[in-house]
Order: sequence, then structure tokens, then C-alpha cells
Amino acid sequence: MIPPDCEALEAVAARNVRPSAVRTAALKGAVIVDAIRSLAFNAAFYVSTFVWVLAILPTLLLPQERFAGVVRAYIRSTLWLLRVIGGIRVEVRGVEHIPKGPLLVAAKHQSTLETFALLLVFDRPAFILKRELTRIPLFGWYLTKFGNISVDRAAGAAALRAMMGEAKAAIGQGRQIIIFPEGTRRPPGAPPDYKPGIVQMYRGLGVPCLPIGLNTGVFWPRRRLAMRPGVAVIEILPPLPAELPRADMLPALMAAIEPASGRLLAEAGGAAASGAPQRERA
Repeated sequence: MIPPDCEALEAVAARNVRPSAVRTAALKGAVIVDAIRSLAFNAAFYVSTFVWVLAILPTLLLPQERFAGVVRAYIRSTLWLLRVIGGIRVEVRGVEHIPKGPLLVAAKHQSTLETFALLLVFDRPAFILKRELTRIPLFGWYLTKFGNISVDRAAGAAALRAMMGEAKAAIGQGRQIIIFPEGTRRPPGAPPDYKPGIVQMYRGLGVPCLPIGLNTGVFWPRRRLAMRPGVAVIEILPPLPAELPRADMLPALMAAIEPASGRLLAEAGGAAASGAPQRERA
């Protein structure tokens, strides 16, 4: 039989140790569950994409608008997998800010996720993308069929002129041109690195520019299989008018996108919450 004083000491020890041990075990369990979900989603995503890429090959013969409907079905199936298996739900805010008609959309770029989600937000989107993507068998054919605008970045000024020509044609058709002003995916909280090409496109197209902030990189990081369950937010901000002076456009765009993205990162408990931006990896 344990003496009363020993029982008291054991009770005190239990109160001091057990909560910490429980928290540690719970944290380890959550990490394991998240890892399993990430692996399961990635496996399902790549298998599903492979099946879709083969199955929709005949739809290349369809008119562009009907083909776009098939692509949206694939996007919805992917976001369903992301929600059910990966535990990541997408929330789009600020859709009331989208003006009617042709438009230049400038979005923060942290993840693959926004390239999927934005296809469902706009009626007739066209992405600005690097030409290398259009050379991927099958996948590249679909990118071209959708009416995206490719850029050969090695071709210099000639490539920019060709891109502007295609973009103007798309605007003439009433489409929304989606561009990532930083050129590539950036880690959440990384210092902004906006390219001057966005200003040239804005001035050349003569349409409003719609800024978009987001925190998607917290949940579906670039170049990593590990994912984090939660609510990824894409926030559409009030548009910039078409007539801003050249010198004012880029500061106005950054003043819209960067604070919004920082706020959303803090909301998600991401890098901005601690005030420590993630370093960009090569």
C-alpha cells in the first residue's frame, strides 16, 4: 500500500508531466496524420490527372468554350480531392470586386492551388505562362487549346511584343488576362519581387487591373509534398482604374496585394504571423 505522502507526490508529478506528454503525443499524431493525408492526396492527384489527360484527348476537337467546360470539370474534381483527402478548403473572398468585361488580373503566386482556383473564378480567363509548359506532350496541347498566352522568355523584346499582341486579341474577345507579377511561385512571407512587365501590359491593354492576395502557400507549398489542412483564402481586391500613370501603377498594385497577403498569412498562422519571412529556396 502506497503511503499518503507518496500518493500526493505522484499526483503532483502527474499534473506536471501528463499535460506536456499528452500535448507532445497529440502533436506527433497530428504530424503523422497530415503526412498520410499529404501522401494520399498527391497520389490521388497525379493518378487523377493522368487519367483526365488521357480521357479528354478527343475534346481537343471541341470548340474552345466547350473544351473550357471540360477543363473546369477537371479543376472541380481536383479541388474535391484536395478538400476530402488533403483537408484543404478554398475560400474566395471579394468576388463583388470583379468588374464586367475584359480585365487584367494580377495575383500573388505561392502555390499550384491558385492556378486551379482562379480558373473557376473568372468567366473567360487566359493565363500568361512560360512557353516551356506548352511543349509538354498532351498537357501543353491543352494549355494552348484553352487560349492561354505563352511567353518565350529567352526571346527578349520580340517575345514581349508577341505576348502583347496575343493579350490585346484576348482582351478584344472580352477575356480576363491572369498574370503573376512576380513571375514565379514565391514562399509565403518572402520579400516581394515584382517585374516591370506588369506595368507595360497594364499600359498597353488599357483595362482595369484586379489585384489578388492569398495565403495558399501555407497549405499547398511549392516544391514540397507536405501539405497543411485548413482554409486557403484567395482575396479579390478592388480594381485599379485603367488610367493610372505609369509611375503610380506598380506601387499601387503592391500596396494592394502585399498587405492583403500578409494579413491572410497571419490569419492562417503562416510566416507573416511571426514576422519572419521564409527564405526563398533555389
